[in-house]
Amino acid sequence: MFVVATAGHVDHGKSTLVRALTGMEPDRWAEERRRGLTIDLGFAWTALPSGRRVAFVDVPGHERFFPNTLAGLGPATVVCFVVAADEGWCAQSSDHRDAIAALGISHAVVALTRADRATSERVAEVSAQVRAKLAHTGIHNAPIVAVSAAQGSGLDTLRAVLDKLLAGIPAPSEDERVRLWVDRSFSITGAGTVVTGTLTAGTLAVGEHLLLLCRGQPRPVAIRGLQSCGEPHPALGPTARVAVNLRGVASGEVRRGDVLVRPDEWLTTAVADVRHAAGRPLAEAPEQLVVHVGTAATPARLRRLDAGHARLSLACALPLTFSDRLLVRDPGAGRVLGGVWVLDPDPPALRRRGAAARRAEELAGADPTDRSRWVLAEVARRGAVSERRLRLLGYQLTSPPPQVTVIRGWWVHAPTYRSWRDRLRCAVRELRERDPLSAGLSRGAAVDLLALPGPELLDELVGHAGLIQRDGLIGLPDDPGDLGPAEAAIADLESRLAASPFHAPEADDLAALGLGVRELAAAARLGRLLRLNDNLVLLPSAPALAMRELARLRQPFTATQAKQALNTTRRVVIPLLEYLDSRGWTRRLDAVHREVVR
Repeated sequence: MFVVATAGHVDHGKSTLVRALTGMEPDRWAEERRRGLTIDLGFAWTALPSGRRVAFVDVPGHERFFPNTLAGLGPATVVCFVVAADEGWCAQSSDHRDAIAALGISHAVVALTRADRATSERVAEVSAQVRAKLAHTGIHNAPIVAVSAAQGSGLDTLRAVLDKLLAGIPAPSEDERVRLWVDRSFSITGAGTVVTGTLTAGTLAVGEHLLLLCRGQPRPVAIRGLQSCGEPHPALGPTARVAVNLRGVASGEVRRGDVLVRPDEWLTTAVADVRHAAGRPLAEAPEQLVVHVGTAATPARLRRLDAGHARLSLACALPLTFSDRLLVRDPGAGRVLGGVWVLDPDPPALRRRGAAARRAEELAGADPTDRSRWVLAEVARRGAVSERRLRLLGYQLTSPPPQVTVIRGWWVHAPTYRSWRDRLRCAVRELRERDPLSAGLSRGAAVDLLALPGPELLDELVGHAGLIQRDGLIGLPDDPGDLGPAEAAIADLESRLAASPFHAPEADDLAALGLGVRELAAAARLGRLLRLNDNLVLLPSAPALAMRELARLRQPFTATQAKQALNTTRRVVIPLLEYLDSRGWTRRLDAVHREVVR
């Protein structure tokens, strides 16, 4: 299926043409049929001569209902532009043309309606007028067909031309992310909430769980049923007019401009950096705007970065992506100002003097039609970006560009990575020199120091910096073992324990030597002491010496017998035996007895 939106001045026969092509009434409201004036979006469908199915979204032509018109044109990729042959180009013809240009629509057919009321010379004159008016838009080469809905003349030609046009349009991807902009919401007895929209990419399936972004706020919903053009389907791909029966939300809670997406597939943002694409220059735009995308319209504030770039702050967060095309409108005058490309839906804060100008320079190198080339600039700016984040931002990920390395799911800027590595190595060395008792730099401190976007990168950095990790601390592999001011006291303690291996010094003795918890922990980390608790230390060789003596005892043995064999005190022997138990060298048999494990 293809979806075609109409466009054109009020009373130029858009709805009449759709009715003649499809045999369906696009005006849904009695008021519209009574007044002969389209007020809201209308929908109809038919099959073309090739069998290709096409659905029409009929839009209002009157300026009072222009926001409804933009909701119909927003998701469109193909337009049937209608101009009355007898009346020619009119005011809303220009408005609709400007909207089409702003949205970047490039596939269209022009229907000169009411040809039965115009001479052949008049038809030729209006054709030339239309061609001139469309000269600087993406549809300047659109085929022009003169038709009369009243007499039926030219309709077959229009069908054939439309058929040929649609045949040349590249098929949309069924594997792309789903973003269904809601254009209608209603309730059906026995079914519940139904929303409709134009599915331009991705696939929907019955039973699937989605998020409905209601004014930017996510609501989990599930698909109870799917229809397209009045027929039920288990799944639907693009492009299609779809009606989605939802479970989990009341119809009154959903309105036009809300959007259905899959969980964790889209970044919702209220700030985006943009580039001028069509219409009036951004320098002429007012600060307060209305931004249109899909079927949504939201107030926004514009901050100019330079003549061609600006930052938009939206009143409502929307699921935007790199290379999205937005239409900006002056809410006071009600006219279309132009179109902009989204270059960054997650831009950096502008806090320092001159930040706006520097940001404009960064944006100047972006090509909004090439999603892959902007990846390098984005990764370079951030230092590292997760692959998932890049996909959320809308970049195409094939192979990493030069200067980018993929590490554990992160795309990392190579020069930034080298800077991180060198800074980490220097920080660890400086800490060791400043505080010889330090066990190393904590992982959290390292992540904060380097402002790493993800702690997963730290493990790779530690290895590439020639450092090691012990107990969550990052240190030097060639730690010299010098304990600085505590060195002499530790050496004295080692001499005492070498003479009497199981005569552990008392707390007062350690205090007299100037050895506290930090000094003892540092000596233990370097393998010079064995800490059985905060203030009980032996030499690292003590367990082996103890096992030699305990093995000579008659098995099993008691703690008292062990104390006597080692010529020590109960204060030492109990923690020592528990340490041996934990290593599996001795085994406790009951409350009193142990044995050596052979």
